[in-house]
Amino acid sequence: MRTHTSRRLLGALAVLATLSLTATACGSDDSDAGTGGGTPKDVTAALEKGGKVTVWAWEPTLKKVAADFEKKYPNVDVELVNAGTGDKQYTALQNAIAAGNGAPDVAQIEYYALGQFAIGKTVEDLSSYGAAKYGTSFTPGPWNAVSEDKAIYALPMDSGPMAFFYNKKVFDKHGVKVPTTWEEYVEAARTLHKADPKVFITNDTGDAGATTSLIWQAGGRPYKTDGTNVTVNFGDEGTKKYTATWQQLLDEKLVAPISSWSDAWYKGLADGSVATLSIGAWMPANLTSGVAAASGDWRVAPLPQWTKGDKTSAENGGSSLAVPKAAKNKELAYAFTEFATTGAGASSRVTEGAFPATRADLESQAFLDKPFPYFGGQQANRIFAESARNVGEAWSYLPFQVYSNSIFNDTVGKAYVSPTKLDDGLKAWQDASVKYGEGQGFTVNK
Repeated sequence: MRTHTSRRLLGALAVLATLSLTATACGSDDSDAGTGGGTPKDVTAALEKGGKVTVWAWEPTLKKVAADFEKKYPNVDVELVNAGTGDKQYTALQNAIAAGNGAPDVAQIEYYALGQFAIGKTVEDLSSYGAAKYGTSFTPGPWNAVSEDKAIYALPMDSGPMAFFYNKKVFDKHGVKVPTTWEEYVEAARTLHKADPKVFITNDTGDAGATTSLIWQAGGRPYKTDGTNVTVNFGDEGTKKYTATWQQLLDEKLVAPISSWSDAWYKGLADGSVATLSIGAWMPANLTSGVAAASGDWRVAPLPQWTKGDKTSAENGGSSLAVPKAAKNKELAYAFTEFATTGAGASSRVTEGAFPATRADLESQAFLDKPFPYFGGQQANRIFAESARNVGEAWSYLPFQVYSNSIFNDTVGKAYVSPTKLDDGLKAWQDASVKYGEGQGFTVNK
């Protein structure tokens, strides 16, 4: 999957409860994720009776999961609907919930956005269906992102531990070593661009997800939630590490002014003019399908570090499956959600290219030993798995992160198109987020 910078979610959510959904370091305890074990009788009865389950999701690996589910439960019909991604889907979902009709039975929701639906009490608490038994089946990062105390608001689909994707052909041509620190990364950017002005170390036009992920890796923790008290502070040391480095790249025009997922971006990745990506472990499928011409040119390495010798990583992306309270077939919805995210369903999605949130799949020898022809036969999953184990702890998103991300380009984005500095852009983003949070009934500190 991929992350998106959301724009604007229509309609404000009433503050009905308080939730802090955090993403913490991933671990490696052994656990078996069985599908259906301990499933409540009403879910079993619903599967026998059958019916229709409508699933709003964009993730392509769910197509095979849906077919397998229908084969196992022939009385059930699964309708997959791509209702858009990011703000488009979340707006449609919120509007359908508010209208009281048209909501899906299952919705794919990214971790950063789940909090707003949980706090608005518009998704089911899946603990009543027995979902708590999967607490040790998932790595802690994704599990903590969907749960709070005893409540479970979704089941994790995947995760996005970050890695460094680089065009080995370009690096070799210009005699540039793969950077292990962000200081070396800046030097590599200068060397590449000096050798060929058409080559940029990466692209960036301002993206909330990419920015917060690198701040996360740098040790920044700008968001905190304690009851109805929320803190937004982009003045911490971790954030300053990120801005000091990234400002150099912007000032020296070392990043391509190309938006991710655009035609120009795919072209840059194919011809080597965009030489690296620091992004989630879900990226290989996108490179294979969207940048096929560069197969064999690219490799994967650990993220550059802010402190030499460190191994800290962060998450970038990842999503879950949730059951809206407005779902018509909640028992069938939970059954599909469980099937798609655990056991054979999760393994099927990994085989199709998804990055696992389940311990069993992440730690399997077959997964770790898998060669990637696109990366010259490299066993890239070993790097991704190591990244998952080293994700920095105690990261939190805001309960209104979707809105905050929607105004990123109106604030921080100015640093990419004007003399505005990143520090000033982040301060403007902070102030706008504080103002919005206060308007929604939170006590917001800065």
